[in-house]
Amino acid sequence: MESTDASTLAATVLGRFAAAVEHAPRPFVLGISGLQGSGKSTLAAALIEAARGHGWGAVAISLDDAYLTRAEREALAAEVHPLLRTRGVPGTHDLTLLGSTLSALEKASPERPVLVPRFDKGRDDRYEQARWPAIAEPPRLVVLEGWCLGVEPAGVDELAEPVNMLEREEDADGRWRRWVNARLSGYLTLWERLDALVVLQAPSWEVVARWRDQAERPLRERGEPRAMNAVELSRFLQHYERISRRALRSLEGKADVVFSLDEHRRVHRR
Repeated sequence: MESTDASTLAATVLGRFAAAVEHAPRPFVLGISGLQGSGKSTLAAALIEAARGHGWGAVAISLDDAYLTRAEREALAAEVHPLLRTRGVPGTHDLTLLGSTLSALEKASPERPVLVPRFDKGRDDRYEQARWPAIAEPPRLVVLEGWCLGVEPAGVDELAEPVNMLEREEDADGRWRRWVNARLSGYLTLWERLDALVVLQAPSWEVVARWRDQAERPLRERGEPRAMNAVELSRFLQHYERISRRALRSLEGKADVVFSLDEHRRVHRR
């Protein structure tokens, strides 16, 4: 998503919710849900800039910022299932940290500034707290963005058949996907904290996978150590596929605002 497009979308969103934000008794929590590569972080940044143009304090938080530490995920991999070593799926986030941060922002002050967590994907671990932004007053707007924001757990019968090779070969008994689905139930309390939900609706899972490859390509060309080749990227994306497909089917009907994207990330319906 181009920054100019994001600015236009941000203006549309704030035009819809400006009165509610102004009169909210606490920070207005605006959720942005979109699959990988859909432009969530770009839209969130545009919303923060637009909010400040209104004279509002504003903070953006990604669900990615609240990943469990690498050590915590290694422990889950050893105790529950090896696939939990990979960050991303429900159960690999610190919901207590995220929930306490949202609550603390309501009472932020110069005497008790709130540290907002940040995650370093290059190191696959959290940044040290000295690098977390400190918020010294309650923001008028909090933008919370995430790839599975708003998704609800599947029924048990939906988990029986594997959806890809990763599930067939590395989760043959379904233990990982059942555990992840059960943990997703714990995210519903977080979803309930959203005052409004914006969805960036991708055209298909196949397009999302293409977007993710486009993002990875410059890293490969620069020879970045963390860059994934085609095989590694395919395996990585399969961790997300089941819930991503569920998001594509279910979120549009739950959102307050939907921006439908074409394969070039252009909004073709509002």
